[in-house]
Formats: sequence, C-alpha cells, structure tokens
Amino acid sequence: MTKKYLEIQMSTSNNVADTIQNTINGKIKPLGSLGKIEQLAAQIATLQLTPHSANSLSILNPTLLVFAGDHGIAKHNISIAPSDVTTLMVSCFLNGQAAINSFIKSTNWQLKVVDCGIQTQLPTHNNLINARLGNVCGDISVEPALTETQFDEARLHSEKLLQQLDTNLIAFGEMGIGNTSPASAIFAKLFKLPVENVVGHGTGIDQQQFNNKRSLISKAVNRVDSDQPLEILRQLGSFEIATMTFTMLEASKHNKLILVDGFIVTSAAAIALAIKPSIRTNLVFAHKSNESAHGQMLDKLAVEPLLDLSLRLGEGTGAALCLGLIEAAVNFYNEMASFEDLGISLK
Repeated sequence: MTKKYLEIQMSTSNNVADTIQNTINGKIKPLGSLGKIEQLAAQIATLQLTPHSANSLSILNPTLLVFAGDHGIAKHNISIAPSDVTTLMVSCFLNGQAAINSFIKSTNWQLKVVDCGIQTQLPTHNNLINARLGNVCGDISVEPALTETQFDEARLHSEKLLQQLDTNLIAFGEMGIGNTSPASAIFAKLFKLPVENVVGHGTGIDQQQFNNKRSLISKAVNRVDSDQPLEILRQLGSFEIATMTFTMLEASKHNKLILVDGFIVTSAAAIALAIKPSIRTNLVFAHKSNESAHGQMLDKLAVEPLLDLSLRLGEGTGAALCLGLIEAAVNFYNEMASFEDLGISLK
C-alpha cells in the first residue's frame, strides 16, 4: 500500500478517481476513519473500475503462489539448513503440512507451488507448477545467478503461468534455502547501500556464518558493474526471485492485485518497480518482516505494509493473513451504506 493515495489516483481518469473517492467518503462514517482499509479499497477500485463498469468490486479465486528455488551460494554454509530442505519443504506444502497450509485453512486461498528450480524434481502434483530453470541457480558470489538463456526462460514461464490462473488477486510467497542472500545483494546494489547495512542473520545463523555470508554478498555486489535493474536481477537474483519479478510484471498487465509477502518477495517487487514504476498501483505490501533489512527496504520504496507481526518465515505466511483485510475492504466498498442511501445530507 502506498503512503500517498494521490499516486494511485494519477493512474486513473479523473472521472473514475472521483467516483471512487466520493463512494468512500460518502459511507456512514467519519472521513478517513477506516484508515488503511479505505486506502486498500481505493487501490482495488483503481485497478478494477472503468468509466463503463459498475461501481462494485470483487475478489475472484484468490491464489497464493509459493515460488521455490535452490541457490548456489548456499553451498558455503551460510544457512542453518542444507539445500535439501528446500525440496523437503515443497513436499510439505503439497502435502498440507507446513505453516502456510495452516494459515490458509478455512480461507478462500488457492495454494500453488511454482518449482523454479529445486535440487530434486518432484513428481507431478495438481498444485505443483513446473517452471524449472535448472536444479540450482549460479553462486552469485562468483557468477551470474541466471544465464541469459535461463533469464529469457523465466520471462516465458511467467507469461505461461499467468495464462493458467483465473484470478484477480495473486499473493507471492517463496521458499529457498539461502535466499536472503540474493535479496540482500539486490537491495544493496539497487539502492547503492553498504552491504553491512542490509545483511541479516536470516533463519538464525551464528556469527561465523554471518561474517561469511556478508563477505560473500560483498563479493557478489562488487562483481556487478551494471546499474540496470534487469541485469542486477540476472546477476544477483535467483531462479525464484527472477520468476517472481517477471510474474509481477505480467500480472500488472492484466490489472491483477499483487500481494507481496516478506523480504525476499519485496526484493522482487523492488526490481519490478525499478523496471515499471506504474506497477506500484498493483502492489499491496502484506507485512513488515523481522528480517533486519526488510523495514529499510519498505522505507526506500516509500510503502506501508498492512501488518507487523514479527514474522520471518517466508512461505507467503504474512500475505496469507491479509486476505480477510482485502475482503473487508471490498465488502466495505460494496455493502456499507452511504449517507445518501439513508437520505441524510451533511451539507
């Protein structure tokens, strides 16, 4: 959610923007009293309403995508778990055993896992989408995360993925042992920040691992000369971060609402924003992660998350918790009476 709703208004015609704001202001409440829910309703309306549409909002088949990939940099023992755990966790997602499965129980979320390239390819499953680019991305400390061919394939996978989804709300989550490293590298390079300011302890590594992680990320950032967002993504990202970025960009072409989870997903959103600033209208930032650099990244992007629950798990868990807020915003806009409905004039 943006701090300045005026930025959203600029992407719509004055007529539609006026209709949206007048609808919200006319509800039986003090102006602005529903805070972020009003902003969220306005953002959804901005995406969905046109001069020729009814003044009503909807959420169709909300879909939560967990993008999974393994990382070459993880071989340097910078995480509390080996890369095999990525495959293990993907299996748990598909079998209904993980935190994200618990969080979406009794909700309308449809969970899909996108295999962007994990070490062990899993058998076919109804909720598993094959978008594999390999078994593990490049070790960003010494080489690009993706080859140019893989980068092009990631773009194609995102286009095909959007064609499979009949939804207007997509939540983005991720899974990949070691993926706070590429997210930190992207953040440092994109905003020209010192690496020591943006590297955290991830899932809880010890001091020696932390020092090694920071050194490797410094090598990665110093290795890349380009300031172009796409090249930063190819060099310093990963299979799942690249695929998420392209999927966000593709989703924006179709006016989808995009719900951004934590630190790693926000790094993809940051690249997407650098490539296409107008995608800001589509992005809702779910929560502020306890990963140390996430708050900094949100500040740099000038956005405010819906929640702050000290989460730092990933999987889309923070995004999953926001569906009720999104549905509340839609129902508020559609169903709450207005002063005009009740025959009351405040003039």
